[in-house]
Amino acid sequence: MTDTRDISNLLGRAGFTLLTVDTDEVKVGYPSMWELIEDLQDMGESNAVIGRRTRINPDTLAAASAIYKELHGNEDGSVPATFQIIYMIGWRPADSQPKPLERGSGKVSLKEVL
Repeated sequence: MTDTRDISNLLGRAGFTLLTVDTDEVKVGYPSMWELIEDLQDMGESNAVIGRRTRINPDTLAAASAIYKELHGNEDGSVPATFQIIYMIGWRPADSQPKPLERGSGKVSLKEVL
């Protein structure tokens, strides 16, 4: 899974400020590996290598499906997949953005509040 600190660092290096990065993890059960592959392709999560071979032997795919189901299958016969959804917010620097106050300018002690 992706580390939110890495994403935040990339946004900061790209020049964004007031960064917020959050993630959700969604677990989905599929009837078989074939439906999972179809969903991945529909999401654009497939091999993007230009020079790749376009075909995989059907026997290889059938073996992969059986192995995946054996190793990771649920009791109901479905196969699980976990998706990480990443939410990112960053703002272009502007004069109107809130600026941090000078260190020591607080009027309430955190020791008193906590």
